[in-house]
Amino acid sequence: MVTATPPICLELSHIYKSFGRHKVLVDFSLTIREREIVGIVGPNGAGKTTLFNITAGQAKPTNGTVRYKGQDITQWPAHRICRAGIGRTFQIARCFPEMTAIENVMMALWFGKATPVPSALSLDEAMELLTKLKLADIAHKTIPELPYGRQRLVELAITLGLKPEVLLLDEPAAGVPGAESHIILDAIDALPKSIGVLIIDHDMDLVFRFAERITVLVRGAVFAEGSPKEIGGNADVRAVYLGQATTHGS
Repeated sequence: MVTATPPICLELSHIYKSFGRHKVLVDFSLTIREREIVGIVGPNGAGKTTLFNITAGQAKPTNGTVRYKGQDITQWPAHRICRAGIGRTFQIARCFPEMTAIENVMMALWFGKATPVPSALSLDEAMELLTKLKLADIAHKTIPELPYGRQRLVELAITLGLKPEVLLLDEPAAGVPGAESHIILDAIDALPKSIGVLIIDHDMDLVFRFAERITVLVRGAVFAEGSPKEIGGNADVRAVYLGQATTHGS
């Protein structure tokens, strides 16, 4: 029995981004299919976060097109893109610090529905999300009361509360102490299998663990792309980014 190839849900075509004379992205193209996890790696300044900003509507490309489910969303504002089904996290956790964890998630649920909903229903749904991420015990704590690793998980719960069909994870383990990093990995492992995921991170173990395809970004351009085994075994990639001692994929 032949399994049908999932349809493309996100497509970036020939993306360029310049700030004055500084070229941040150069002819970058990428597709993500439903239920696919794709990783992007590259050194500092490679253009990874700018790429996320363009995809999520926080920035506009100098040239190029972003399509979601076949529709051109390049010029859409960020809130419209978010409600359409593209959610993102940030390198530094972004939550409402004066609110509790569950109130943060409830805000996302309200925003995602775009209309007021009964508070009891939102409360139950928010608690279900927090429980899935093993955060039920801190539901009624404010963000500053939480260890940073759990703040990152609350941000992920907020993003999932928006019901994304494509999830952009911007260095999900950044700033998380090593002793807490396993909770981030467990949370990524437990993400709904129905959504497409794009991960950028400096933690190569994280990207190689989860991504089905990896794109290496150098100076804003695609340097290499392939499976984790292909990227790990690429001598040019090792020389430019991973280092000759890398053993991934061998």
